[in-house]
Amino acid sequence: MATPWIYRIVIPVDDVEAAATFYSTILKIPGERVWVNRHYFRCGEVILACVEPGPESGDFHIDADPRIIYFGVEDIEETMELVRRAGPAHVDASIEVQAWGERSFYAQDPFGTRLCFVHGATIYDGGKFDE
Repeated sequence: MATPWIYRIVIPVDDVEAAATFYSTILKIPGERVWVNRHYFRCGEVILACVEPGPESGDFHIDADPRIIYFGVEDIEETMELVRRAGPAHVDASIEVQAWGERSFYAQDPFGTRLCFVHGATIYDGGKFDE
């Protein structure tokens, strides 16, 4: 099994417009508004996702603390089993297909960090999807 790779980091912002302006200035790229409350910036192989939590989140997995590290994996079933065996981690639910097409599951490590594991062939990395 290949080593999982980080492809997206989600950070909470109070104002997605202000975040888009700030990060587009320092990163020297405009980024892309992928949802009403989400703006993506491609930083090499990793996407920085600025997310303003709220009811407009729709089907997105947003909770009180939306900081999430997303890992791409080749074998999602094996990865889920590894997470369960690794120790006192919490797996949120079963593997699901999200509205934007990613086949994934969410977990939390023993230290409170939110994690999402996504089958590599289904990674959503920007562009519009059916709303």
